[in-house]
Formats: sequence, C-alpha cells, structure tokens
Amino acid sequence: MKQDYIKFPLHLIFHPIDAFWDLKSDNRGRLLVAFAALALTIVMMILQKQYAGFLVNYIDPRTINSIGEIVTVAVPFFLWCIANWSVTTLMEGEGKFREIVLATGYSLIPIIVIYAPMIIVSRFMVQEETAFYYLFNAIAFFWFMLLLFIGMMTVHQYTVIKTLMTILLTVIVMGIIVFLGALVFSMLQQLYEFGYNIYRELIFRT
Repeated sequence: MKQDYIKFPLHLIFHPIDAFWDLKSDNRGRLLVAFAALALTIVMMILQKQYAGFLVNYIDPRTINSIGEIVTVAVPFFLWCIANWSVTTLMEGEGKFREIVLATGYSLIPIIVIYAPMIIVSRFMVQEETAFYYLFNAIAFFWFMLLLFIGMMTVHQYTVIKTLMTILLTVIVMGIIVFLGALVFSMLQQLYEFGYNIYRELIFRT
C-alpha cells in the first residue's frame, strides 16, 4: 500500500495511459498524493522565485508574496476541477469529481521532479547555460499538459477530439466562474457600502 504513494506516481509520469486507467479502474489514486503534489508545486513556485540563480530570476525576492503564490496555483487547480466536472457531466463523461482531482494532481508531478533540481543547478549556471534552464522548465510544463490531457481522456473515456473539446469548454467555464465570482463580490461590496452608509446616517441623526 505504501508503494502507491511513491512508486505509482513515478510510474504514472512515464506510463500515463496504463497508470491513469489503473487510477480509474483499480482505485489506485490517493487524494493525499494529489494534494501533496499541489502543495509541493506551490512550494516549487515559491522556491523558484526566491532561490533560482540571478541569471534566470528577474524577481526581487523581497517582493514575493507567499499567499499570492498559493492563490495563483491553488485557485486555478480547483477551478479546473470544478469546471471540468461541470462540463463533462453534461457531455456524458464517466469521470467522477474525485478522479478529476486525482488526475489533475498527479499530472503536476513532472513540475516538481524537474523544478527542484533546476532551482539548484541554476545557481551555478553561466550565461551560456541558461538556455538549458528554460528548456527543462518548458519540458516540465508540456509534460504536465500531456499528462493532464491523457488523464482527462482516460477518466472520462473520451476520444482525442472530444477531450480537446471539453478542455476548451473547461477553460471557457473557468473564465465564466471567475467573471461571476468577481461580479458577486462587487455586488456584495456595494451592498455592504450601501448598508454601512445607511447605518452612519442613522447614527448621525440620532
């Protein structure tokens, strides 16, 4: 059982089709691992901006906001899961919300695996070697995207075309959720200010 927490994630990133099917059919995925991958991705993002070599890091470490970094990674993660579940429910997807979370979390593992050593190596790079830093970071991102694509296709039992379509619709729904969330927040803020102004008027008149 303990091997599933380490061996299976490493198996998944190299054999995603078989592993995602095992995740769905044999219930081999663990939410603890998925959320740990999310947490470690956030840590990698913070460490990259804090400790990456000055030749590849143009961010002043004093301006880094850890809360902002957490929001930047965690919010899109959960937005993706919610939006994808909403879209695929209407499009006869077979994936459960738990499986979507698992597939998305496990897909983040290449970012952790590649970013960690590259942060260390970047501190010893010369200018001519920085291209390798950007190359490996790009590989991590595209590896993540490939795993996410295969994961969504497998858990929902979609074709390639239908998977691409649902991914596009998921991104659109994410935008709609953000827009509606911002709209509701703005309305609540205006209601609060309206109520507070009425309260102040009543206090001044009594």
